[in-house]
Amino acid sequence: ETGRFCHGDTPGLADICLVPQVFNAQRFDCDLTPYPTVQRIYNDCMTVEAFDLAQPSKQPEAAEIS
Repeated sequence: ETGRFCHGDTPGLADICLVPQVFNAQRFDCDLTPYPTVQRIYNDCMTVEAFDLAQPSKQPEAAEIS
């Protein structure tokens, strides 16, 4: 069981580890439909400003890499 995030209703270390894994799974077109809880938690994490701002595409050097 979870709350809004991996362990309760406040983001924690597990969420910090989960987000980049899901981000990369999406980047490489992995099918995550068998994992609805993981997808839900990821989506909730991405509503938190700190997670959103940490996306690779929002980093200063992102334009140089892509």
